[in-house]
Amino acid sequence: MNVEDIHWYGHDSFRIEDAGRQVYIDPWKIPAGAPKADLVLVTHDHYDHYSEDDVARLSTADTTIIGPPDVAEKVASGIAKSQGAEAVFIEAGRTVEAAGLKVTAVPAYNVGKKFHPKSSGWVGYLLTLSDGTTLYHAGDTDHVPEMDSLRVDVALLPVSGTYVMTAAEAVEAANRMKPKVAIPMHYGDIVGSAADAETFAEGFTGQTVIKQAET
Repeated sequence: MNVEDIHWYGHDSFRIEDAGRQVYIDPWKIPAGAPKADLVLVTHDHYDHYSEDDVARLSTADTTIIGPPDVAEKVASGIAKSQGAEAVFIEAGRTVEAAGLKVTAVPAYNVGKKFHPKSSGWVGYLLTLSDGTTLYHAGDTDHVPEMDSLRVDVALLPVSGTYVMTAAEAVEAANRMKPKVAIPMHYGDIVGSAADAETFAEGFTGQTVIKQAET
């Protein structure tokens, strides 16, 4: 895939174009006129990750929305019922196929912080695109052991600290995973700044692509 097909809307919010499909991950503050979604992946139910208004605006009767059980339950009782979108629950270690793509959930949690406890069952995603490219969206997480065995082409990693891993911790995670391309996220809104992305780029031994948020 081309990294130009990865669109960042700030924070953890992305749109991936893949062979005519539109895949959104944690859509929040999506600008008017954005393409409708074939697939929406939600990492957890915090308002800046599961934005019901954004997901509803992007969804049609042909949209599949995947999330951990607490998110899928909200989707099933709301957007799925009102708009006909399909709600699918997922948990860490499970793989599903949706919109013709393979989606695997990966654990996402804090170590020594209370914001994203492991017991919540929240996730990141490993998405296999139509050309075989593997893309990892880490979700809101610290550097956890489950990351170290991942081998992916593109890694979207939080870098701001406070609620997630710091830029230095993200560097350590990325240098162990060794993705071909890393894209820093979770900065510039609520917490973190462009300096965190630059710190990550300075420490990661592979290729870093710093995206400009689309508005």
